[in-house]
Amino acid sequence: MAGTVRNASGNGRVALGMLAGAAVVGGSIALGAGALAVALARRVLTPPSKRDEPERIVSVDLANHEIVLAATDESRMRGRYSFWFNQESGHARLGDVLDEGVTTVRRRIESVDFGRLERARAGRFAGWWHLGPWELGHDYTNVVIDTPLGPAPAWHIPADEPDGRWIVMVHGRGTRRQEGLRAVDAVRAAGWDSLLVSWRNDGEAPESADRRYGLGGTEWPDVDAAIAYARAHGARRIVLLGWSMGGAISVQTVLHSAEARDTVEGLILDSPAVDWSDILRFQGGEIGLPERFAGVVGDVLRSSRLLGLTGAEAPIDLDALDAAAAADGLVAPVLVLHSVDDGFVPIDGSRRLAAARPDLVRLDEWAGARHTKLWNQDPERWEREVVGWLDALPPRD
Repeated sequence: MAGTVRNASGNGRVALGMLAGAAVVGGSIALGAGALAVALARRVLTPPSKRDEPERIVSVDLANHEIVLAATDESRMRGRYSFWFNQESGHARLGDVLDEGVTTVRRRIESVDFGRLERARAGRFAGWWHLGPWELGHDYTNVVIDTPLGPAPAWHIPADEPDGRWIVMVHGRGTRRQEGLRAVDAVRAAGWDSLLVSWRNDGEAPESADRRYGLGGTEWPDVDAAIAYARAHGARRIVLLGWSMGGAISVQTVLHSAEARDTVEGLILDSPAVDWSDILRFQGGEIGLPERFAGVVGDVLRSSRLLGLTGAEAPIDLDALDAAAAADGLVAPVLVLHSVDDGFVPIDGSRRLAAARPDLVRLDEWAGARHTKLWNQDPERWEREVVGWLDALPPRD
C-alpha cells in the first residue's frame, strides 16, 4: 500500500529540490503544496527499496520465547505474524499477544528463522507466515509465465485431487508471491490448484521501462498472461484472489481483458485498493493534510507535463482505476474481505463496490484486523469464508 511522505525516498527529495522556486499544476498550487504533492505521487508509484521498521523492540527473551514491543496499533494486533528486522536480514514469527500495558506489548516468539533478534532494536510486522512453498509440505513446481515484458516466475501448487479448478493469487504492493501462501492449504483441500504469480516491478518479474507502479492500470496484462498459462495447463475454472493492490490488479484484469472476462468465474479481494483517490485522502489525513490535497496528488499523477518528476512513463488517471465506478463492467461474482480497522486502505471503497453491484459483490466486514492481515488475526474465519464462497460458486454456463 502507499506509504506517507514523512519517510520520503531519495527520489522524493530530488523531486522536492527540482520544484524549488516553482509552482505546479497550472500555476495555482503554492510551492510547499506542489512539492509535497509530487513527493507523495512519486512515492505511491515507486517500488520501495528500503522498508520502514516502525515497531520498537523493548526486550527479547529467547529462553522464554517472548518479545516486548512498544505499544502500537500493529504490535497490539491479535493473531500470528511475520516480523522482519535489520532491514530484511532477519525474520521471526510472532504468536499472539500474551499481555499488554499502556506502553508495551508482550508477544510469543514462535520461531526465529534467521538473523539475531536479540540484537535488533526495531522491526515491522507482515502478513506473510510462510517463507516459501516448501514449508507447506505439498508438491509444488517453479514455473515461468510468459508476460508481455518477459518471463515471470510463479509457483504452481496442485490441489489434493486436481480437477481443473485453479486460483490465480495476486500479491499486493511492496510484497511478493509469499503473501499468498497462507491461503494455499485451505483452497487446496477444497479442490483448487494455486498459481502464485509475480508481476512487473515487484522485484521478481521483469521491470517496466519506467520501473514504476501503475496502480493496477499497467500490471493487469501480467495477470492476464497467468490466466492464459493456467488455461494452457488444464484449468477449466479460474478464480482470481488478490490482496490490496493485487485486488486492484485483479479487477482491472477482468475489466480490460476480454479473455479474462469470459474465463474468470469469480474474484476474491482481500483489503482491496478499490479507490485510489479515497486511499490518498485517508493517507493524507494520517499526516494532517486536508482532504482536498488528494485531488492535487491526483492532478500530478494525471499530468503529462509532470512525468519527469513522478518518473512514470505515462499519466495515471485515478478516476479510471476506480473499481466501484466501473462496477457495471463486472460479470463474475466477487467476495470482498475488508476490515474497518484496516489502517491503510479504508473500507469505504469496498462498501461502494458492494453497494454498486449487490447482485454480484458480497462484502465480509471485519473488525480489529489491520491491512491484509485478516487471515493472521483469525485464519479459521478467513478460510471458512473463502472456502464456503468457493463451494457455492456456480460454474459459468
